[in-house]
Amino acid sequence: MLVSISAMVFTILTLTVVLFQLALALGMPWGSYAMGGKFPGKYPPGMRVGAIVQAIVLLAIASIVLSRSGLFVPSWDGFADKAIWFVVAFSAISTVLNLITRSKWERRIWAPVSVLLLVTSVVVAVG
Repeated sequence: MLVSISAMVFTILTLTVVLFQLALALGMPWGSYAMGGKFPGKYPPGMRVGAIVQAIVLLAIASIVLSRSGLFVPSWDGFADKAIWFVVAFSAISTVLNLITRSKWERRIWAPVSVLLLVTSVVVAVG
């Protein structure tokens, strides 16, 4: 039960980040809330493409977590059992980067989200 709840929390939080990345890609002026605030306002074209790539990667990561928990594509079991540790590592790196960023808004908003993603990915990995 805890693994399923953790997987759903992870997925909801990840989908929130995906929507944020897609908003950046579509030109929302929220650049100071991402990438250390290096691109305040609207992202330049190259960063917009990067935001789309990041959204795709995040969707793949959420799929791994859901598969590992048994909630999505159970036939991926063998793959998800190994790939979940990539998700944990990705979440740990993301947490560190969001904690040390120069952007105070990124720290305030995304660091707590990153911590929750890390905790829930660990629960799914060891569960």
